[in-house]
Amino acid sequence: MTTLTRKNAWNQGGTFSNLDLLWYAKAVREMQSRALNDEISWWFFAAMHGNNWPEILSPPIVPNTPMPSPNQVKQYWDQCQHGTWFFLPWHRGYLYAVEDVLREIIISIGGPNDWALPYWNYFGNGNQFQIPPAFTQQTLPDDSPNPLLVNARYGPTNNGNVFIPLSAWNINQECQKQELYEGDQPYFYGGLATGFEHSGYDNRGSIENNPHNIVHGAIGGQNPQTGLGGLMSSPSTAGLDPIFYLHHCNIDRMWAAWNFTGKNNPNESLWLNGPTATGDRKFFMPKPDRSAWQFTPRMVNSISQLNYTYDDLSLGATPILASKSTVRLRNFGVILNETKKTDDDMKQNGNSELVGANNNSIVLGASGTRTSVILDSKGWNKVTKSLNKLLLTENLKEVSSNDLPDEVYLQLEGVKGEEDSIVCTVSVNHQYVDHISLFGLHNASSKDGSHGGAGLTIKLDITKIVDKMQINGVIDVNSLDVLIQPVNIIAAGNELTIDRISIYRKTNK
Repeated sequence: MTTLTRKNAWNQGGTFSNLDLLWYAKAVREMQSRALNDEISWWFFAAMHGNNWPEILSPPIVPNTPMPSPNQVKQYWDQCQHGTWFFLPWHRGYLYAVEDVLREIIISIGGPNDWALPYWNYFGNGNQFQIPPAFTQQTLPDDSPNPLLVNARYGPTNNGNVFIPLSAWNINQECQKQELYEGDQPYFYGGLATGFEHSGYDNRGSIENNPHNIVHGAIGGQNPQTGLGGLMSSPSTAGLDPIFYLHHCNIDRMWAAWNFTGKNNPNESLWLNGPTATGDRKFFMPKPDRSAWQFTPRMVNSISQLNYTYDDLSLGATPILASKSTVRLRNFGVILNETKKTDDDMKQNGNSELVGANNNSIVLGASGTRTSVILDSKGWNKVTKSLNKLLLTENLKEVSSNDLPDEVYLQLEGVKGEEDSIVCTVSVNHQYVDHISLFGLHNASSKDGSHGGAGLTIKLDITKIVDKMQINGVIDVNSLDVLIQPVNIIAAGNELTIDRISIYRKTNK
């Protein structure tokens, strides 16, 4: 069987001179001509990712009839995986299925039999951070309407200029440096072990947080008149936008590159066999002949199993020369013998303890919000004691990463609201922590959802900031100042609430 190659959408300047994009447009047009209840229509595939479609500014003109049968809906719709270690394999199967349907159409209308989905590498050189021009043209070269054009695609500045604000929003490829697919730490690669999670947003891996989620918000943006998000801003509508599949092709390419460097996916049967292993819902995709393909992560564990590759499998991030543990110890003046085994490459299963929280829920509006997180003296003293213990160690040569002080995490709990496109910066004591995306906020806040409207939980590592406080002699405090500021517009009526902001310590034992 021929190995297909997925290529950069920015070849030939990202225009329709790139025949991969031209054939894609023609095949998308054919899929959009099919009925909603046709398993291989554009609309049916979009509904498999999510089908809560409000009134949408066309194009595309989105149908709401004829509805598929209840059995079809139960088998296929609303199955995208988020906030779970199935995020990457489910989307790989999804891309593979839609690519098969598109290729069959392309072959039937005289196109190449080796066509493959292109990817949008917004980290590429030059102006590749901009959406490929083929997605903004009114017409195809034959003057027919361009099916890749979407009106509800507003961009990061909500004016229709679609680009990825890499440095401004700290959108990066740092996830590619992770060593573990999953583990007991906030920045593992692929997500925490869960069952079927269509609207789970608490256990996201680093690749899902950044770049995946933030790029969704940057592309979709918000309608400047209504404040409603663009198609890509929400999991419920993202599959309607043709750029969705090129974004996810890039995420899949990054995963393949991560594996290409020798980093491993989980080998536990609970991952390999998918949620079916615990009697949960199965993953199904329609084939071009409309029959059902049931797949598991074991079947999509590598791109070679599916007979495709990418024209670029470079990692996209400079490899780490020293482990996280080693760098942290150096900051305290400890030179760790690099030949010692560090636990930075191991699953860290230390205990977590709440050591602080703010007093009341807060509202985040257009100007952001600041709150004081009151620290529990007993719990915070354990943090400072662990830091002092390292500094007071007499024989630093005997120190290993197992002797690291507590790690400290900031947690935003019960983040609720309506608009998924919002991206914020978080700072602690005037020190920048990270950018966060609220992709999935609406579904997580819905009382009819699988989590009963509990909202998002976002966990951020502030260990570096606490270490710096200790080194500078300002660790003895009663509270931490937390500032959250939106970097894009929060329109009137889109304010969100945060039930609690808390601080946790985690031991390394």
